[in-house]
Amino acid sequence: MEPRRYRARGFWDARYRAGAAPAEWLGGLGRFRRQLEPELRPGDRVLVLGCGSSTLSYDLFQLGYTDITSIDYSAVCIEAMRARYAHCPGLRWAVMDARDLRFPDGSFDVVLEKGVLDAMVAGEADPWHVSPQATALLDRVLSEVSRVLRPGGRFVSISFAQPHFRKPHYAQPAYGWSLRHETYGTAFHYFLYTMVKGQALAPADLALGRSLHEPPCPTGPPQLPPSPMADTEDFLYAIEL
Repeated sequence: MEPRRYRARGFWDARYRAGAAPAEWLGGLGRFRRQLEPELRPGDRVLVLGCGSSTLSYDLFQLGYTDITSIDYSAVCIEAMRARYAHCPGLRWAVMDARDLRFPDGSFDVVLEKGVLDAMVAGEADPWHVSPQATALLDRVLSEVSRVLRPGGRFVSISFAQPHFRKPHYAQPAYGWSLRHETYGTAFHYFLYTMVKGQALAPADLALGRSLHEPPCPTGPPQLPPSPMADTEDFLYAIEL
């Protein structure tokens, strides 16, 4: 079973009714612009996954990145965004599932997501031991992202998830990319992960990727053997209190 909040399209439709105020998970562009701009080039073709009602696509357009396609699972969201930014011809909008991108191989220079993968695994009870269903869901999305990236293209993922939780999912050799991350934020830290298609993973990242498929270690402290103390022995006397 897939995480409920991602599976239920109506959940997202209800959040993005026309006229709703923009929702900026993990902050607006100004908060992480310094980390993001080195990954963008003039003339890049950019895909924004799960745009929601964020102003991110428009903010990038204002900076001069004029070839931006934004997708979302919710038709309500896309209709609202298309109407809001009808005056920006370089912004394109499409209803699409990130697990099944309807673009040819190698279509984009940059794929960008902000909090989408976090939402997909929001129902996981234990971030140390993500369920096989959630792992498979992330793999489907990441495989699609890798497929639509051009050689040398960058996948930028902006997330609440700390590196020890998220990097094992990104560090899979099948995706054919390298991996690094930066931290931003002050009171709370957030993370910007960058994967470059066609570059190799570092050995440490390869090891993290392998750890995702290893059986979980036993949790909790080791069980001590029963005390040899006889039932009739006074416990307080035995510890000399």
